[in-house]
Amino acid sequence: MSRMRVRERFAVTVRGFGILKKYCPGLVRDKALYELINSLQPFVSVWFSARIIDEIILGRRVEVLAAYVAGIVLINFLGAVCKGILKRLGDEKEALMWCWFGKIFSDKQMSLDFEDLEDAGIRHQRQEAEENLYMFGNGLGQLVWGTAVLVRAGINLAASLFLTGTLFFSRSGNAAADSPLWVAAVLLCILAGGICNSRATIKENEIFMEWCKGTVWFNRTFMFFGKELYMNPERAKDVRIYEQSVLAKRELDKLIRRNRENQRDNFRMALFPGAASVVIGLANGACYLYVVIKAFFGAFGVGSIVQYVAALSRLGEGVQEFMYLLSDNEMYCLHLRKLFEYLDLPNRRYQGSLTVEKRDDIEYDIEFCDVSFRYPGADKDALSHVNLKFRIGEKLAVVGRNGSGKTTLIKLLCRLYDPTQGEIFLNGVEIRKYDYDEYIALFSVVFQDFKLFSFTLGQNVAAGVKYDRARARECLIKAGMGERLEEMPRGLDTCLYRDFGENGVEISGGEAQKTALARALYKDAPFMILDEPTAALDPVAEYEVYSKFNEIAGDRTAVYISHRLASYRFCDTVAVFDKGHLVQKGSHDELVLEEDGMYYQLWHAQAQYYTHRG
Repeated sequence: MSRMRVRERFAVTVRGFGILKKYCPGLVRDKALYELINSLQPFVSVWFSARIIDEIILGRRVEVLAAYVAGIVLINFLGAVCKGILKRLGDEKEALMWCWFGKIFSDKQMSLDFEDLEDAGIRHQRQEAEENLYMFGNGLGQLVWGTAVLVRAGINLAASLFLTGTLFFSRSGNAAADSPLWVAAVLLCILAGGICNSRATIKENEIFMEWCKGTVWFNRTFMFFGKELYMNPERAKDVRIYEQSVLAKRELDKLIRRNRENQRDNFRMALFPGAASVVIGLANGACYLYVVIKAFFGAFGVGSIVQYVAALSRLGEGVQEFMYLLSDNEMYCLHLRKLFEYLDLPNRRYQGSLTVEKRDDIEYDIEFCDVSFRYPGADKDALSHVNLKFRIGEKLAVVGRNGSGKTTLIKLLCRLYDPTQGEIFLNGVEIRKYDYDEYIALFSVVFQDFKLFSFTLGQNVAAGVKYDRARARECLIKAGMGERLEEMPRGLDTCLYRDFGENGVEISGGEAQKTALARALYKDAPFMILDEPTAALDPVAEYEVYSKFNEIAGDRTAVYISHRLASYRFCDTVAVFDKGHLVQKGSHDELVLEEDGMYYQLWHAQAQYYTHRG
């Protein structure tokens, strides 16, 4: 396990508290206040108990006893009330803590470049940070719990030293019992217990850190084969038809075998704290012996025995917890450092500063100039030297076999990626110079892998909480969802799917695609793009949707991608791609006559399935 300098640990810890303050406000404060009262209360009870015992044995003054009893009852009552309130507040915030940890990762995801979201190394980095945090609380969770330990250790040290001060200076009249060597021996025993506890923690953490290296794979495999494969309705049909439970059982057996192999590590992790407990027990025994000897020779009364024994025990615990915290802090700082390495991943994309001109005439012109693009880690270009211009109000169809670069073209157009080579212009200005958020607001896109969410139908269409209900309804009707909308129990307020409640409505794949189309219409952007979103529809229904969408698009620029070429007859221009190259461009009627062209091959390859044969 690599070591961290104290200065770095301090900086990492302070930053961790800053994140907790932002995402879990009040959590650390409430936990600290609860532990402050919880740790002080036993010392107050011990002090009052000692005074009560001494008064019963020696003075027996009723009024003094009554005052002590009333004091301990009142203080414990107030402490119990405050602890109850703070515990409830702290427990609620700690329960929500795990949800807010998810917000940390989701905020970072939204700030990353899109290409980084698809980077396998970055995904692994995020998953490692997430799974260590959620499985064991490594990092931020430990910081929350460590705060309670720090407060408890501080109170134990301060209050114990205060209550035991008279022990070391009390005189019994016996030279051996009053020897300063006893004081040194007691303090050494307490220190030895703390050192042993600290060393045990370090060894335990070293083993734990090595063990954690394999937990990402273990947890991911378990979650998929133990839960996702069986419980996800989207996988249920294939699991049953192809008996994938056999494969799952094989993988789960591997996890069981690995878990058995890890029993040795578990034993080693338990061994060191166990050995430290033996030393701590012997140290406590020496402390008790010292108190008993001094009391035996008359240094103090019975009540003080109770006070000193309890205080010395707490002093030992304070030293042990403080030294444990110093050791444990290094481990969770290592986890925090890994989390911060992920959170500090830069957004390298140039955001631009130019304002996109708001044009009532929708006069927007897009041009690709010698554009090439290669995905990170790939060995060849996905697009190569593409030159393409969209006329204002043009209906453009993008055609090609799988892997020809069609979707990559859309990703570049929407600036999810930037070209590896060449430039893309909007109204003569290179698109990277425009404000990023303003630029992407120009596009309404329905991707082939679009997603709807477990919100209401209206919220899915508007992609927002507050929306124009009449407009949302109109867009659904235009997209062909009018009849289904009328059947829904709560209309636009009907929740889709059942992730959050039994009253959610499951919709078919075709209905989901129509809802996604309505969402694109609702945004009312100058550029409308359909990237194969109608795969769940039959050819006739798909043609109707595209024709209708073309009508709705009006004078806006629209880009269509589909494998069914019959859907392109209404398009002004067809761009044909092959292996990343733009190989043909023209109208459907023009391209279908070029017998040596790819469009002709693709058209007739599909037409044979719809041509009647006698």
